[in-house]
Amino acid sequence: MIQSILIVEDDLTFSTMLKTWLTKKGYSIETASNCTRARKLITSQEFGLILSDLRLPDQDGMQLLTWMRSLQITTPFIMMTSYGEIQNAVAAMKAGATDYIPKPIQPDTLLEKIRETFSSNEAIQTNTPYRKPINNHTTNNDTDISHSSPEFLEGESEAARKLYSYVNLVAPTRMSVLINGASGTGKEYIARRIHQLSKRSNKPFIAIDCGSIPKELAASEFFGHVKGSFTGALSDKTGAFEEANGGTLFLDEIGNLSYEVQIQLLRALQERRIRRIGSTKETETDVRLICATNENLQEAINRGTFREDLYHRINEFTIRMPSLAERTEDIMLFADFFLDQANKELDRNLIGFDPAASTMLRQYSWPGNLRQLKNIVKRATLLARGEFITPTELGEELNVHPTIIQTKEESEKKLILDALKQTGNNKSRAASLLGIDRKTLYNKLRHYEIPQ
Repeated sequence: MIQSILIVEDDLTFSTMLKTWLTKKGYSIETASNCTRARKLITSQEFGLILSDLRLPDQDGMQLLTWMRSLQITTPFIMMTSYGEIQNAVAAMKAGATDYIPKPIQPDTLLEKIRETFSSNEAIQTNTPYRKPINNHTTNNDTDISHSSPEFLEGESEAARKLYSYVNLVAPTRMSVLINGASGTGKEYIARRIHQLSKRSNKPFIAIDCGSIPKELAASEFFGHVKGSFTGALSDKTGAFEEANGGTLFLDEIGNLSYEVQIQLLRALQERRIRRIGSTKETETDVRLICATNENLQEAINRGTFREDLYHRINEFTIRMPSLAERTEDIMLFADFFLDQANKELDRNLIGFDPAASTMLRQYSWPGNLRQLKNIVKRATLLARGEFITPTELGEELNVHPTIIQTKEESEKKLILDALKQTGNNKSRAASLLGIDRKTLYNKLRHYEIPQ
């Protein structure tokens, strides 16, 4: 079996890093930065494995895979995708891909998949039965895959890892949880994740926005009412406590509740019983309470606007939500995630963000956190006229100084200079080393004003 791999990836920095690392692991590596170059290599030499990004400059990885299979080229194919593209990865598997791996790449996971692929094909060639290793335990990576659905994304930053370590720790318990965080950080997503990972996951999750409930209707929203119990009560109403019975009740912005309603809420939590407004019958309830707030409840207690006994009741475990500015490594993960959502909702088919737009997203401070990022990506998806979102579509509020948008270009320029130095300024060999054709190299030399 040929232990050679073709990496198809347009990010030269990432491609070179992968090539260096896998070469040290004993593999023979070729690289291509687009589908055109990849096709030439695939038809001119034999590879044991193709490792391709889904999103490429001229075509996407799916088209490359379809082309290979149409020519009956059966070389194993592993697709690299962002977390927001898991559905596309599943489609790739149906089209004949051997496997897929989400970005950002976990080196140990990638190496395991590569070794598994080569072992599988060696078994096929020698008519030896091959069985895929069975994973008998659940790991954090397994959890990461499960939440990478069209509705949920955790992230890969240190702040995200710490956040979800707390989520995984408290979810299986019966403890009430208070989630503290600025507006737009995703507090309800965390509440839903706790519910999904709890023993109540097959029971209801009921979310109430305490900030939007009129004071006079709050008790009705929580406990329900019977017909005729007050003006406007035209029929019986089931309250949130009854709806969430056996499951989880999420109270967002709990600091907005009036003092009177706080007393009623505390009583219901202590006695595990509620009574509909206008009724004499009490109903037992069993709910797991998760609350969220963007204000300091300790200060509210000092002001006398929030009951201290209720605070201790709802705060058996505290989770602090990091701002998006604290998790910059996750910005592009979420941007791609929201782009996929916007593509579906707006019936668009954008590929991604150009380098300048990507840098703008990473450099911005994001005072509105994930909600602001989602709104901006959706707007940009609607405005974009090409295949990629550019700084123009992102809008003036994200504008940063032009000198900031140089990081990736500076890195690419250094790679080109290093390749020329290693090859004694031989353009053909340097292009081959970089995984691009000579024409692309000459274009980049002109772009970076590198003497030819």
